[in-house]
Amino acid sequence: MTDYGFWSLIPPVIAIALAIRTRQVYISLGLGIWAGWVIINRGNPISGSVATVKAVVDVFKNDGSTQTVLFTLLIGSLIAFMQRSGGVNGFTTFINSRLKKKQQSARSVQLWAALTGLIIFVESNISALTVGTLFRPLTDRFKISREKLAYLADSTSAPSSILIPLNAWGGFIMGLLLVQGFDQPFLTLLSAIPYNIYPILAVAMVFIIIRTGKDFGPMKKAERRAREEGKPLRDGATPMVSSEITLMEAKKGNPERAINMLLPVGIMVLLMPVMLVCTGWNNVETGTAESFIDHSLQAVSNSSGAESVLYSVLISLLISAIAFRAQKILTIKELAATALKGMSGMVSMALLMILAFAIGNLCNEMGTGDYVAGITNRWLTPSLAPLLIFLASCFIAFSTGTSWGTFAIMIAIAVPVAHSLDANVPLAIAAALGGGVFGDHCSPISDTTLISSMASASDHIDHVNTQLPYALITGITTALIYLLLGFIT
Repeated sequence: MTDYGFWSLIPPVIAIALAIRTRQVYISLGLGIWAGWVIINRGNPISGSVATVKAVVDVFKNDGSTQTVLFTLLIGSLIAFMQRSGGVNGFTTFINSRLKKKQQSARSVQLWAALTGLIIFVESNISALTVGTLFRPLTDRFKISREKLAYLADSTSAPSSILIPLNAWGGFIMGLLLVQGFDQPFLTLLSAIPYNIYPILAVAMVFIIIRTGKDFGPMKKAERRAREEGKPLRDGATPMVSSEITLMEAKKGNPERAINMLLPVGIMVLLMPVMLVCTGWNNVETGTAESFIDHSLQAVSNSSGAESVLYSVLISLLISAIAFRAQKILTIKELAATALKGMSGMVSMALLMILAFAIGNLCNEMGTGDYVAGITNRWLTPSLAPLLIFLASCFIAFSTGTSWGTFAIMIAIAVPVAHSLDANVPLAIAAALGGGVFGDHCSPISDTTLISSMASASDHIDHVNTQLPYALITGITTALIYLLLGFIT
């Protein structure tokens, strides 16, 4: 392989710099990929452009990458099914009925809001939208500030999506790991979850605040205002409400049942371990398993995570379609139209995946990770790697407002660096992922931050300011833990 040296840094540096400057992660990744292939083609822009197109197309030569893109599109169909069938509305009604049956307090309403955000782990924006729109009337009635509701929605959406990776987040990350040469990306991702400190602490912080009632910083002032003055918003605040950021409308004239949301999600989750066993069953060496259980465990270790999630969502879609048709909620024509509309909503994510896989392949081709490891070997020790990877991811995600774009850039660098330094690879992966979530959580231009403000009808800047101290304390604690883990693992 040709040694590109310093030139191997150009693609990720261009992608990072342009993303921070323009906030356009798709264009930034595309130009970074193009620059890399121009370099490989000795500065010829025409040959480099042709090679760039070929590199993007070649993403689909990898079965795992193709399966991940398909899974992302199909998860959009599954989400659309849950919305169009009235499942999300039914779940909302179910939660409301449970709240009305019991004598509620402000603390229990916040607890229900947080739990709802965690349960809807299938998509972060749907989670934030549901929590904000469902609980806004209740939090107003119990004199809870809109800022607190936005915090609950924001702090349970992305963290739950990355800690329970049976969704597009998990598929995307598995695709990135596959590009880095991991034969079992699902198991690698699972091994990194215990080290993914920031989302774990972010969720823990939510429940600590709810349990103790000890708010601090600007949030304490907002809660006192709501409690003592009965004002969910401060005087002069501009609630951020958008009619465009809404759930897909349920079909009218049909009963709205919570089961129509719980069934698709439940089937997909329950099928995942089954599919892991099935896809790895024939890969177990003959005579090495002493029992069915032993064979199944070995099968899981030899399974295909991307293939498993694809089969799981496909079967969930099929069973859900049959169930909705049997209930006479949707006709076959409506099922097809809903599935396609759901896919269309995930096209931007699928495109980001393709560009992410392409820049990952490019960095491997140019040896970017190995070069970074080589020039930092004199001062970067395995002990410091997790902390520095986390901080770099925090900076990129905060500046760009995208965790996925950060994952695409940082995984391609963090994994080779960890391998070269003989550092703990799952820890390095978790640091890159956790930093991406932290930066995205704090960033005022992040989509989940914006949607949390919109769904909660909170002033956006007020939401950012009241949430930031909680996120910073959690982020600083995470950084210290990564520093400690770097020395003891």
